[in-house]
Amino acid sequence: MVSHSDSFICPNWPAPPSVRAYVSTRLGGVSEHPFNELNLGAHVGDDMNHVAENRRLFANAIGMPQSVQWLNQIHGTDVVCLPCRDLPDSGDAAVSEQLNQVCAVLTADCLPVFFCDKAGTKVAVAHAGWRGLCAGILEATLEQFDEPENVLVWLGPAIGPDAFEVGDDVREAFIAEQQEAQLAFVATEKGKWLGNLYLLARQRLIAKGVVEISGGQYCTLTDKDRFYSYRRDGKTGRMASVIWLENK
Repeated sequence: MVSHSDSFICPNWPAPPSVRAYVSTRLGGVSEHPFNELNLGAHVGDDMNHVAENRRLFANAIGMPQSVQWLNQIHGTDVVCLPCRDLPDSGDAAVSEQLNQVCAVLTADCLPVFFCDKAGTKVAVAHAGWRGLCAGILEATLEQFDEPENVLVWLGPAIGPDAFEVGDDVREAFIAEQQEAQLAFVATEKGKWLGNLYLLARQRLIAKGVVEISGGQYCTLTDKDRFYSYRRDGKTGRMASVIWLENK
């Protein structure tokens, strides 16, 4: 079972009580077409007053602290340690050990990946599009934790394995990094490949020693009612994946 309301999904993973984590949906906001409804991205062309109101609504719905710092995501491998007085120009993952410090990424087909240690003393979230995933954003985030076998991971809503069509270049790039990646691609009749981001992420994490990985049952492209999808719609909104520590 996955706990959710209309406007958010709560991961079903064995995280300790001190860890709070949520993913927004597209429902319950004030943005108009094509960003309807709960667009949380400030960089997609939406009315900024609508974005601000959506962020307020989402924060109130989940009880999120006001400490969130939105990253300038570029499909890279930089991990930002929060809190940070001078936020770097870019970053595709955030990590924190401080109570009530929110780590956040925005997605609309790319894979959001949540991390926490079993002791509930450190959390992180990464934005893993195929470029960042192939380049090593998950490994870079995992390096912020002392022992991979004590890290819990949840894979959030992303484009699913029956919808993510790619060319030879994407498949070959992953296989060049990890031979096992060939298992994550299925040939189509059009000479393309269907790529499984969830499986690719699991392969990379398992190779680094992560044992407990949950999630990975969504498809942002086909579930049009709940999720934004850049590949499906082009001009569209963004969901937020947020995680923080509370004093339990």
